[in-house]
Amino acid sequence: MLEEMTSVFFDEVNELLDNLEEQLLTLEKNPTDTETIGAVFRAMHTIKGSAAMFSYNHISTFAHEVESTLDNVRNGTIPVTSELISLTLKARDQIRDMLDAGTEPPQDMILNSQNLSLAFKTYVAKFINKSPESIAAEVANLEHPAPEKTESSPQYPTHTYRINFKPSRKIFMTGTKPERLVREVCDLGTATVVLFTDDLPPLSKMDAEECYFSWDIILTTDKPTSEINDVFVFLDSDSKYTIEESELNQEETHRIGEIFVDRNNISKNQIDSILKENKPIGQILVERQLVSQQQLKSALAEQEHFKTISSEAQAPQQIVAQQSIRVNADKLDYLVDLIGELVTFNARLEQIAIDKNIPVLKGLSEQCERLVVLLRDTSLDIRMLPISTLFNKFRRTIRDISEQLGKKVELIIEGADTELDKTVIDKLNDPLIHLVRNSLDHGIEYPAERIVYDKDPLGKVKLIAKHQGAFVTISVTDDGKGLDKDKILAKAIEKGLVKPEDNLSEAEIFNLIFLPGFSTAKKVSSISGRGVGMDVVKKDILALGGSVSVESETGKGTNFILKIPLTLAIIDGMLTQIGSTKYIIPVNTIAECTLFDKFNSKNQDEQFPTANVHDTPVPCINLRSFFKINEPLPSKQELVTVNTPDGVFGLIVDKILGNRQIVIKPIGRLFQNCTGIGNTTILGDGSVAIVLDIFKLTDLIISDGKKRL
Repeated sequence: MLEEMTSVFFDEVNELLDNLEEQLLTLEKNPTDTETIGAVFRAMHTIKGSAAMFSYNHISTFAHEVESTLDNVRNGTIPVTSELISLTLKARDQIRDMLDAGTEPPQDMILNSQNLSLAFKTYVAKFINKSPESIAAEVANLEHPAPEKTESSPQYPTHTYRINFKPSRKIFMTGTKPERLVREVCDLGTATVVLFTDDLPPLSKMDAEECYFSWDIILTTDKPTSEINDVFVFLDSDSKYTIEESELNQEETHRIGEIFVDRNNISKNQIDSILKENKPIGQILVERQLVSQQQLKSALAEQEHFKTISSEAQAPQQIVAQQSIRVNADKLDYLVDLIGELVTFNARLEQIAIDKNIPVLKGLSEQCERLVVLLRDTSLDIRMLPISTLFNKFRRTIRDISEQLGKKVELIIEGADTELDKTVIDKLNDPLIHLVRNSLDHGIEYPAERIVYDKDPLGKVKLIAKHQGAFVTISVTDDGKGLDKDKILAKAIEKGLVKPEDNLSEAEIFNLIFLPGFSTAKKVSSISGRGVGMDVVKKDILALGGSVSVESETGKGTNFILKIPLTLAIIDGMLTQIGSTKYIIPVNTIAECTLFDKFNSKNQDEQFPTANVHDTPVPCINLRSFFKINEPLPSKQELVTVNTPDGVFGLIVDKILGNRQIVIKPIGRLFQNCTGIGNTTILGDGSVAIVLDIFKLTDLIISDGKKRL
């Protein structure tokens, strides 16, 4: 019981210390914010009391001294300055160190606590017995660091749209799931969905590979129409959708006749004449064939949608307490591992049902699969955290390092609400620290130097996160001097990493900075210069199944781009086969699956042919040739086109076997440097399938294209 209570104490104090750092940096931007001052005081007061309860007396004594200083701030006796913020941040770090040291910290740690306590007393003494006017004057003369800015996407006024989506009958053949597109539209705001099944034939005439449904979606959102169009950007040419903006006031309820008039289904005069009859207006309109049953169903859904929006707008704003419980992260990891085993078990069950041709077992397997998918999505969603939990840590890093270097730097954060798996976020900390320190030390110039180059003395470092399919891209951007490619190349030649006669592209020169031990720094500092940072970045990102690239312009700045998978646990994959070997392509990267016609490709025997897909040339990689598979070639090969930030590319395989849920398994050391191979998974029959590294393969296609130019 005591161990459980101690564990809760550690968790609560660590959480308080994490929040305290963020509160102090916020307070530095707004020193008169009484609410933040109160929050900082309460945090220190709670730490003091909890530490005393669990016999961490050294922490309790030290926290009491800090609390006394904060109490003077709360009472208006002393002001909030950069000096006080720095002292309190040091105190916060000291408390964390003492917490890790246990109830009996070493003597040097106790001495450091005493020195910090003396610094707090000295600070308070400077303002005691001074008038409020003199304190205000003294504070006014103090220079505060640059505030952090958080840039968000442009805000648009709220509009209501009517979206009609009619997929083509053959949409499933392209690998597109229309229900996912509907769900993506709904995620853009408040939505009401109407499903139309009028085209559904009798079961005896139904083709399981054809789509018979269509949808009307009434969406109220503050997003621009371009974001709605982006959902349907990869839709096949036979599928249709329309977007129409409603002119009705979305904060009011509307009668069904008003909605029909706004939709231009009928005129206002027709409505006025029908209203004189003592029958429901919808019934009359359908009987007279002025509107269809589908139009009535959609209009009634829109009426209900406006009622919901109106009631939400008029309801008093209430702050609802968040209901949450504290769960050990190891328990969540264990839960996901168990679900992964359940996915593998269900795959085996499905395989047995197919091999033995047992209809009852097939039905049970399909039902089990639906439940496993729901369980998987729920468990992974629990582990998803906003990336702000990681980005906010760098506020302190940038403040301390810029102060140490004598530079003026502000941090700009975009996409802080982007979510990633907790495991991924934990492993991103070290690479991002190296990149941020590199930007501050090598990228951002000193204020005087920036003025000479007609730049703002205040340098900018941006941390930007955004979703791209099954991946998240994270950019670390600065507006500094940029990379000097001539200097990088000269250093690489000096170290024997490249030959003088090598003709390297700009991107290849920039990638040299990721080699172990590579550094162009003239002297080693406590921040960088040893050449052990950037190679760690690349190694850690590749270990996550991601990739790292760099863009730079002399005098303008540098941009490091990380592509990271959303989760490392369970994904949906497309199972393919080449010879007797099976490969997995992540479903969220797939644009289309189609037959590869050899006649549509020039030089089809080459490793990097070009396919003609819907009269559009698509650069491809022949995986049979790339992986040197010499087994008999089938009469027909198939093509899987994938979406990447660099465009659409094709992967040529022998056969597409279908969609599978897969549990990601780490690859052995022997295969870690094999290009194009990301991870592995175990299939239902117990065999191993290779999960392809899509970005590595598409990079090879891009490199081949550049060589041909």
